[in-house]
Amino acid sequence: MFTEIRAALRPAITLLLLLGGITGLAYPALITGVAQVALPAQANGSMIVDRGTVVGSELIAQGFASPRYFHPRPSAAGKGYDASASAATNLAPGSKDLRDAIAARVAEARAQGMTGVNVPPDLVTTSASGLDPDLSPEAAFSQVARVAKARGMAEPQVHALVERSIAWPLFGIIGEPHVNVLMLNRQLDRISTNLAP
Repeated sequence: MFTEIRAALRPAITLLLLLGGITGLAYPALITGVAQVALPAQANGSMIVDRGTVVGSELIAQGFASPRYFHPRPSAAGKGYDASASAATNLAPGSKDLRDAIAARVAEARAQGMTGVNVPPDLVTTSASGLDPDLSPEAAFSQVARVAKARGMAEPQVHALVERSIAWPLFGIIGEPHVNVLMLNRQLDRISTNLAP
């Protein structure tokens, strides 16, 4: 009987080890190698390096509070923009806490000189990850007056920078137009007539 059990287990254990080696080691190593050759920047997190120092990632939002910068979506990740604690608020659409948070963010946006009839939704609601690096073009354009005033720049110059920063849908149909906030702010620092604080 013991011989029969061992004979039945041998192919199962062999298959387990073989499939574990293929799916757990060989396949991930192959995909990692292909990614490192074909798309090394993306495979390594789309890191942005400035003078040898990593200053951020194109894929992870960062908090910008100064009026000199375009502000990203609010974040519910950890204590805000914490890449190790990606999370949404998980508040229901009818939640009083959510309504109060949105009302406070709208009031803050208005106090900071937000232009336009309505405050764009992506400036007052968090994303599912809490780390969305992109804004809608409307949300970026609504901040132009504040940024231009804080930097002593002409509004048309800042407006044109936002227009140049819009990433359009792939093939004109896949995705939505969006602006990467970190990349926009880095361009702003490069062209600004004032020194960044």
